[in-house]
Amino acid sequence: MFKILIESHVPFAEGAFGGEAEVAVLAPGEFTRQRLTDEKADAIIVRTRTRCDASLLEGTGVSVVATATIGTDHIDIPYCESRGIKVVNAPGCNAPAVAQYVFAAALRLIGGRHPSNLTLGIVGVGNVGSIVARWGRQLGFRVLECDPPRELCEPGYRSVPLETIAAEADIITFHTPHTRTGAHATHHLADERFFSSLRRKPMIINAARGPIVDTAALLAAIADSKVGDIVTDCWEGEPLISRELLTASRFATPHIAGYSIEGKKRATQMTVNAVLRHFGSDRRLDLGIPPGAAAKVTAGSITASYDPAADTEVLRSAYAAVGDDHEAAKAFEHLRDSYPLRREVR
Repeated sequence: MFKILIESHVPFAEGAFGGEAEVAVLAPGEFTRQRLTDEKADAIIVRTRTRCDASLLEGTGVSVVATATIGTDHIDIPYCESRGIKVVNAPGCNAPAVAQYVFAAALRLIGGRHPSNLTLGIVGVGNVGSIVARWGRQLGFRVLECDPPRELCEPGYRSVPLETIAAEADIITFHTPHTRTGAHATHHLADERFFSSLRRKPMIINAARGPIVDTAALLAAIADSKVGDIVTDCWEGEPLISRELLTASRFATPHIAGYSIEGKKRATQMTVNAVLRHFGSDRRLDLGIPPGAAAKVTAGSITASYDPAADTEVLRSAYAAVGDDHEAAKAFEHLRDSYPLRREVR
C-alpha cells in the first residue's frame, strides 16, 4: 500500500483512493521535507501554494508529484525529471469556468454594443482560449486568434500576429502560460510597447497568469487613456496585489476565474487517477462531471450564470479593511481559499 499526502485545499478527494492507499491531509504550510520523510510519503497531491522543488523533495521517497491545477509554475520540473519523479497536472480542468468568467465580464461591460460589431482578440488559444474562441463566434464576435507556438506544431492552424490584435481588437483576453524563456516567452507579454501600439482603446482581461501583464505599463496605459475597461483576476506579485490596479479595474477578483464545482471535480479526478495509474492500480475515481464545456451558449445563459461584480466588491472591501501589506496578502489568500464555488454555464 502506498502513502499519499494531499493538500487540504484539494476538494472532493475524501475517500478517493478507497483501500488502495494510506492518505493524510495536510495544510499547505505543513508540507516540509521532514514531514514527507516522517510520513514515508510515496506521492503528494498539492495546489499552487506548495512549492515542489529540491528543498521539499530531496531525500524523500516521493515518486510522483500531482498538482490539482492547470499550472505547474510551483513545480521545479527539471529537478523532478533529474530525480525520476513523475509530475502530473490537470490541463483544461477549469477551462470552461475561465471562459464563463471572461464572457460574464465582457458582456456586462460592452454596454449596448452588439458583439457582431466588436472584435475579440484572444492571446493564447489552448484549452481555455479555444473555448473562448468557440463561444465568442457563437455570440457573434469577430474573433482573432494569436498563438504562434500552436501554429508551429499544428498543421493548418493560423495565428494572427500580436500586432494585429493590438491594432484591431476591441477586447483583448490573455490565456497563455507564464514563461520566461524561449522564442515565445510570455513574461510581460503585455508591456509598454504593446500598450503603446493599441489602436482601439480595448478592454483588457487577464484571467491567465499575473506576470503576463506588466502592471506598471498597464497603469501607465490607463493614465494615458490607451486602454478601456480592465478586468483583472490574475495579478502580478499575488497574493500581494497592486492597490492601484485594484481601484482601476472594473472587475477585480482574487484569482478565482476557474473556481467552479465542475472544474475542481475535474482537477481532483484527473490527478487522483494519474496517481492510481502511476502505482499500477485498476481503481478509478469518477465524480460524474461533464468532460468539457457547454456545446452552445447564449449571452443570456452566461450572464445569468455568474456576475463578477459581487466578487469585486468582496475583494475591494477586504483590502479597504486592512492596512499593511502582510494583512492584505493574507486577505487575498483567505478569499481565494474560502471562495464559494460556482456552477459552470451549461
